[in-house]
Amino acid sequence: MLNGWFLWFILFWVVILISLFAIGGFFMFRKFLKRLPKEDGKSILDWEEHYVNQTRNLWTPDQKELLEELVSPVPELFRDVARQKIAGKIGEVALEEKAKQINREHVIRGYILATPKRDHKFLRKKLRQMEIDETPYEHLFQ
Repeated sequence: MLNGWFLWFILFWVVILISLFAIGGFFMFRKFLKRLPKEDGKSILDWEEHYVNQTRNLWTPDQKELLEELVSPVPELFRDVARQKIAGKIGEVALEEKAKQINREHVIRGYILATPKRDHKFLRKKLRQMEIDETPYEHLFQ
């Protein structure tokens, strides 16, 4: 029969393990949903990859550096995913405009559009840190 401190130790680990499995399962399920094909036959991740591949040659070193600077506040564990998502949105913006080269405007607009609304506070803070005027992009924050 379990009793005393060992019982509490076992119960503590059961709660921790169930919590960790739930958190991991949540993130795996979200990734699974992004991989499911939409009506057009491509998933969200397929479209991101498509836009990145289509605009790979339009990036200049300065714009790549700007993207790295904008993604720097994201925790390193999630940075690659954030970079891919933001680069995909920047590519989409550039392709919609039929741009010959990705410029600072494309990077900032794509960054704002790719960022979830709940993170706009941090995004604005980063833009102010980099001394980028956010007033021309105010309509994108809506």
